Amino acid sequence: MAHPAVRPRVVIAVDLPEHLCRRIAEAEPRAEVVRDSALVHPRRFPADWPGDPAHERSSDEQRAYDELVDSADVLFSLPDVDPAALARTVRANPRLRWVMTMAAGGGAQLRSAGLSPEELERVVVTTSAGAHGSPLAEFALFGVLAGAKDLPRLERQKRDHDWTERWQMRHLDAMTVLVVGLGGIGAACASRFHALGAHVLGTTRSGRPVEGVDELVPIDDLAAAAARADALVVTLPGTDATTGLIGADVLERVRPGTILVNVGRGSVVDEDALLAALDDGRIGFAALDVFATEPLPASSPLWDHPAVLISPHTAALDDREETRIVDQFIENLHRFCDGLELRNVVDTVEFY
Repeated sequence: MAHPAVRPRVVIAVDLPEHLCRRIAEAEPRAEVVRDSALVHPRRFPADWPGDPAHERSSDEQRAYDELVDSADVLFSLPDVDPAALARTVRANPRLRWVMTMAAGGGAQLRSAGLSPEELERVVVTTSAGAHGSPLAEFALFGVLAGAKDLPRLERQKRDHDWTERWQMRHLDAMTVLVVGLGGIGAACASRFHALGAHVLGTTRSGRPVEGVDELVPIDDLAAAAARADALVVTLPGTDATTGLIGADVLERVRPGTILVNVGRGSVVDEDALLAALDDGRIGFAALDVFATEPLPASSPLWDHPAVLISPHTAALDDREETRIVDQFIENLHRFCDGLELRNVVDTVEFY
């Protein structure tokens, strides 16, 4: 990346707390950091990047907001976390050079923006990959444990006041866990399962070793690896290559009672194939934080399936998320000002 010729103008395009805006400005005095809290959609909770959907700007406020984001060399967030708004500002502002998305899977947002090859060449887009690894790994651990200890049975017996004979639960230190995807989230998952004694398999395209992974599995061997696992933990982003990857071909190979957890993107798991596997017992329990359509439609059979735990895409929410993302942005802002290549850049072929 070429060294910026003038002091870059960084526009905070979402409701970031003032102390974190100041932190960016103080950390990199070579950049001009601007924001206007009166123009952004107010957040309802920490890391509520889109803001309150009930908030509406007047026409004058919308014009002022557009002018603000169109003045940027660098954008902290897509405007309103909206791919269409990103496309509008890229075309309105030829000086824009870098946008950081708030999502670890920001490639899907970039793909939705429909930018031309020339626009993709001009504007670098980075993600917050790595900022959500710890909380999602905790949910993955919770999901596998809930399946291993048969949480639905415990809840059913409690409801019925049913004190049964003792029965044997499954134990992590006797289980094989397959982590599907070894990016930041997958690596965090592998570390936790390994620490608790599980034998950890992990799918890879690069073949690079990852701490806590006992066996690397080429992604082409996913189905064979799934047949060896007691639990599948899906951490992959949503791309053309990953859509429906956990489908009938994989789920027909798993052993009865296999646990499935998804903390990646809902599009990776074929929900029809999952329901079939749940109904015939190949999947004994599924803990899902993400779904193909969100919010999950009321008509989805997943809501009423006794072996499914549903989380409304909330497992990553953490009041430390904002600080982690700002720290990543500051590191890349230093690199931007130094003319160095940025980290966590979206691949504009696979949008990952």
